[in-house]
Amino acid sequence: MSRPYQPTAEDIAKAAQRRIKREQAKKTAPPAVEDDKGQILPREWLDVSPHLASSEGHTIRIMTWNLLAQSLVRRELFPTSDCLKATQREHMLYNEVLSHNAAICCLQEVDRTEKLFPVLEKANYAWVYAAGPRKKHGCLIAYRKDAFSCIRQKVITYDDQEIREDGDEQARRGSSFRTKNIGNLVALRKLGPGNDGVIVATTHLFWHPAYAYERARQAGILLREVTKFRSEGSGPEALWPSIIAGDFNFPPDDPAYSLLTGEALLPAQKARLEASRVVHATIDPTIAAEGAAQAEEEEEGAESGENDPDRVIVNARVAQPSDGLLTDTELEGLFRQSGMPTSAYDAGQKAVPGISGSGLTYGSRGTIPGDRRGSFEPSYTSYTHYWKSVLDYIFVLDAPGRDVSVVRLAKPHSKEAFGEGLPRKGVCGSDHISLAADLHWPPLQ
Repeated sequence: MSRPYQPTAEDIAKAAQRRIKREQAKKTAPPAVEDDKGQILPREWLDVSPHLASSEGHTIRIMTWNLLAQSLVRRELFPTSDCLKATQREHMLYNEVLSHNAAICCLQEVDRTEKLFPVLEKANYAWVYAAGPRKKHGCLIAYRKDAFSCIRQKVITYDDQEIREDGDEQARRGSSFRTKNIGNLVALRKLGPGNDGVIVATTHLFWHPAYAYERARQAGILLREVTKFRSEGSGPEALWPSIIAGDFNFPPDDPAYSLLTGEALLPAQKARLEASRVVHATIDPTIAAEGAAQAEEEEEGAESGENDPDRVIVNARVAQPSDGLLTDTELEGLFRQSGMPTSAYDAGQKAVPGISGSGLTYGSRGTIPGDRRGSFEPSYTSYTHYWKSVLDYIFVLDAPGRDVSVVRLAKPHSKEAFGEGLPRKGVCGSDHISLAADLHWPPLQ
């Protein structure tokens, strides 16, 4: 009788690695598409630090995506798209959301909830949905019911938030435009032993290209409120990492991106902020009352003018000191009081050998110096006939003593895949491209 096989330590290690690869393949494999109505462009993944997936701690997958609300679709905005009707897009949208098999999904421009919610329910997700006042679409955070429980939630209405202590109510808010945008925040506790979890926030910031100051104000408020929300939790919540993902409506060369990631403002960025320090008629009713009523009802994508990056500011006056708008130095203070988040894609793709020459990074477009943060963001996260930009991000705020690492990323598509512009049958059901990342952090001590 032959002697029974005794695996060596090397055999055991190889078997463990094969098991990990099988498990990861299951996680990244998209569900089968029932028919061609839901067909989308397959997504590859980039390994950044794959060894961390098997190390002690937590590895979770998070995705973010702007779905393109059906209420905002206009043929004149997407003249080259071949799938603008809800019935043409919806199966592509559902398939894209589910294909990532994410533990947490951050979605923006969510409407037709009577259709989406049953899809999420069937896929074993729970969710928290919120929308700004009189908005026809909102922001949603979905999470696996078998992985997390939501223990707290909060909605931030940027129009109502104060950013300084002095002056009257409007001056304390320091706002230039009443936009009705919000941030949606949740505290998710991991199921099982221990008290670990994660703070998640999603948002959709003001869309108007010319209003750089207002967008920076909103981003600073969101960062401040996420930090406050984490610190207000009971017990170990203050030691949970925070993930801030969504449609920020600014590219990596925007002043808000630099403020958020701790880069010094460039002269051109300071000039953009200064040019946008105005007070719109939605704030000051003495300005063009008729124009104000129209402007307050404007939605992202409501006019073809959205697609013109040089669109001028109208129905507004130059801000005065009494209006309370923050100076550059005060804006920097607003951001830095809350820590400095890291972009998962900027940090992750920077660690991938050879990515710089692939044409898949924002820096490859030559619009930002290669040594500045943001140069390794995807080359595009929104790609239409008129509008081609990077607007979406996954930012991470480390917890004290618990750094978050990027394990892998959903690989950006090359621009050639988008044809004449999104949405496009068989490619993507939205005008935005989804982002997804596997993130790891050490266990709670």
